Amino acid sequence: MNNKQKKFKEQISSILGTDAECIHLYWKGRVALYALLKAAGIKNGDEVIIPGFTCVVVPNAVIYTGAIPVYVDIQRTTLNPSFEDIRAAVTPKTRVIILQNTFGLSSGLEFITTWAKSNGILTFEDCTHGFGGFYQGKPNGTFCDAAFFSTQWNKPFSTGIGGFSAVLNDELQARLTETDKSLIQPGRFENILLFLLIKSRKYLLSPGTYYFLRNFYRLLSKLNLTIGSSSGAELKDPVIPDSYFKAMSKTQVNEGIHEIPLLADVLALRKKNAGLFTQILAQHGKYHVIPELHRNHCFLKYPVLVSDKKKFEESARRQGIESGDWFVSPIHPVEKDFEKWLLSSIKIPVASDISRYIMNLPADTRHPERVIDFIEKNLDMFL
Repeated sequence: MNNKQKKFKEQISSILGTDAECIHLYWKGRVALYALLKAAGIKNGDEVIIPGFTCVVVPNAVIYTGAIPVYVDIQRTTLNPSFEDIRAAVTPKTRVIILQNTFGLSSGLEFITTWAKSNGILTFEDCTHGFGGFYQGKPNGTFCDAAFFSTQWNKPFSTGIGGFSAVLNDELQARLTETDKSLIQPGRFENILLFLLIKSRKYLLSPGTYYFLRNFYRLLSKLNLTIGSSSGAELKDPVIPDSYFKAMSKTQVNEGIHEIPLLADVLALRKKNAGLFTQILAQHGKYHVIPELHRNHCFLKYPVLVSDKKKFEESARRQGIESGDWFVSPIHPVEKDFEKWLLSSIKIPVASDISRYIMNLPADTRHPERVIDFIEKNLDMFL
């Protein structure tokens, strides 16, 4: 481990309140999850419980180990599964329960983790949306045996693409250290390309270019023509891509060292804006994040429900609002052939219904008054 990696790990651990040795760095957040599953000895026939409202890379990582993802439906208010529904999904084959910060919100962790531990089941916290936030006064990522985080575009802080894990289980920590010895090191070309992408995003991205650049980047990623959040192969079949198990690059580490100090201010801005959005939506009887959840929510995005997602995005584009389309399906962004991922939408009715109507507003905007104006002008589209 070089000095830059050591500094980056120390920055992360200082926020989590853990030892730097507990932090493991990866090319992407999904690789961190896969590494944790491998270190836990997850194998063919084992079951891993996951939310039925997540990114496809989560069930992918599970299936890559030979295990079976077991999807649990979500609650409309928290967008997370309830403790009761998770407990009902457990079988003698259950080895791991994955608990998600959806848009930065965790729920029921104290009940689920205590129960899982008493039953010999590991818990992993999916903090890809929630780094820097808290749940019941403890940092997100410190409730479970381990947690995995994402530092990709639009995450709490960005290294272009990237991710890391934090391990609080001593036995798992030792196994993960051994597992990481098989990581592939990024090449010179990948470092250069990622550096150029990061700089391009910083200098070219604006409200006026947001939709064009977002859609262009997604297209290039699907065609495997650039370093993308998801490659085309990952969205077609749950078959592990070549060179998947990759370490974090020097470019990512350098960017992370620069970005982490900015996190606290961004999180404060998100919570402040979320309060304003909640106030206006509640005033008009629209779906909103209820005030009781705000204390534990770090608001990566602000979720809303709309009657027509396409019309909503077009209106947002015209008014210069950077709306987002998370989640287009229960395993975003896949929209068909769910059986490949062992998913039956019939078993997750709430998540399937929410996916048809959910969009999100930019919680990190420096101009919340423009978002509020957009809400007021388009109230008829909000549910």
